[in-house]
Amino acid sequence: MRAKLSHLFETCSAALTTVLDRLKQPLLYVLGPGLIIAGVLHFIVPELYVQIIPPFFPAPLALVYLSGIAEIAVGVGLLIPRTRRYAAWATVALLVAIFPANIYMATHGVIIEGMPGGGDPSELVRWGRLPLQGVLILWALWYTEA
Repeated sequence: MRAKLSHLFETCSAALTTVLDRLKQPLLYVLGPGLIIAGVLHFIVPELYVQIIPPFFPAPLALVYLSGIAEIAVGVGLLIPRTRRYAAWATVALLVAIFPANIYMATHGVIIEGMPGGGDPSELVRWGRLPLQGVLILWALWYTEA
């Protein structure tokens, strides 16, 4: 029985590895452009992002612009093979750095004034952003491998 379970695990593991290997490159072209778009939005609607910066951080507008530049830079860097590994590590660092904004949004019930469709996200959305950040970090870590 143990040998059969071991064989089943190995077979499933090999199949999952094959699927993930096939998805790694296409998903790169989701993550990179997604970060670029998110970064550009920091310049188009900075007032939305300023509202989720915790009040104990100085110069919220400057932080919005800096994080926008960083998101654009890591997004572009992920798309360039020579810089991909460094950009992936920088993406992880960026996602960790902006995590306090997600915590603040979740714990303080931030209502984002001026957001299309209403700026009062549900509790599920507020708290759901926290584990999503973990998924994004794992996704970026995937590209730190040579």
